[in-house]
Amino acid sequence: MSDSARDSNAPRDDDAPRAAAVIPARWASTRLPGKPLLAETGKPLIQHVWEQVRRARCFSDVVVATDDARIAEACAAFGAEALMTDPSHPSGTDRMAEVAGRLPHEILVNVQGDEPEIEPEDLERLVARLHEHGDELATMARPLGAHEADLAVDPNAVKVVCSDAGRALYFSRSTIPHGSDPEGIWLHLGVYAWRRDALLRFAAAPPARIELRERLEQLRALAMGMSIGVISSDNDGLGIDTPDDYARFVKRLGERTA
Repeated sequence: MSDSARDSNAPRDDDAPRAAAVIPARWASTRLPGKPLLAETGKPLIQHVWEQVRRARCFSDVVVATDDARIAEACAAFGAEALMTDPSHPSGTDRMAEVAGRLPHEILVNVQGDEPEIEPEDLERLVARLHEHGDELATMARPLGAHEADLAVDPNAVKVVCSDAGRALYFSRSTIPHGSDPEGIWLHLGVYAWRRDALLRFAAAPPARIELRERLEQLRALAMGMSIGVISSDNDGLGIDTPDDYARFVKRLGERTA
């Protein structure tokens, strides 16, 4: 990713149209059932995410999209708006597309419900990317460090190659560009800002062949000819997928608030 592409990721102008954040949250996580309501910190996990997202200045609305009444009730208890969605949705993007029909915003940002340490400034820069460029959606990536050779070859760590203009050329579970040296490899962070019309077109389209092969939903957008802007981030992308991930988050939070 070029330096010029990074320089363009400034926070949006205050006169730009406002955006909405949508936080998909479901109960039936394979590795951590009931994840949104884990509350060893004194707050449910979904509340940590919601509070962090609300710190971003670019959002006029932050809503939780869920198919579970328990999550909706918990959200109501701490003051968040929860929108009920069809439980048959195969992905958070499909859940978000349903919610898009109930929100008036031009730009909708999908923030996973297990990202309690998402940086508000990154979300602001993500929205700014769509305001300042012609991209149909935007996402984030960070460079791998010299000590992260294991991630370079880990199929669970998705990599992205970008043009000099900061647009995605390809995403893969394989090491791209070729080689096991982590220098020059960018790790994809799965947060997306969508233009409304692009989101609805994407959700209505069938999966692409390359999407099915790589098991990466964002490849459908590239196969459809969509432009995906990519901003750089220093965030380690520490999502909560397992009990150990959650335990580490609880520990980090305790150390910060001690």
